[in-house]
Amino acid sequence: MSDTTSPELPDAAGEGPLSYAIFQLARAHRGHAAAMLRAMNLHPGQELLLMQLFDHDGLTQGELLERVGLDHSTVSKSLRRMQDAGLLIRESAAHDRRVMVVHLTDAGRALKEPIADMWRSLEEISVRDLTADQVEAFIACARVIEKSVRDRGRRPPIE
Repeated sequence: MSDTTSPELPDAAGEGPLSYAIFQLARAHRGHAAAMLRAMNLHPGQELLLMQLFDHDGLTQGELLERVGLDHSTVSKSLRRMQDAGLLIRESAAHDRRVMVVHLTDAGRALKEPIADMWRSLEEISVRDLTADQVEAFIACARVIEKSVRDRGRRPPIE
């Protein structure tokens, strides 16, 4: 796969140039992040779980699910892989044996700085050709678009 994408918009995406640009951006960004994560022996999405646990060790699987916005099977599979890799442990909660509580191990906690460094590096790469005002405007626009997409079923589209 090439590192560059053609600026030419495919005909089928002609009615959705913003959506196509978002797709291209997300694909490039996720691909670079995935390569950085592989260097830490992590799969994409696992860093999101770890970051939540860095801030709030001892969350339940349900709380993690809610915080990262991933589906149950993805979180369960990721946690199992991470437990097998020695990054965390899962144990039944004292108040309810059906509830699983997730705790970082020393190996999991040791990834805090490497993950922070990864996000810092990814940020530097992402914004290197933008001004501070452009970054701020992009973040604001991205949040509006994300909210609109998330709320798509809650209100009728604007005509």
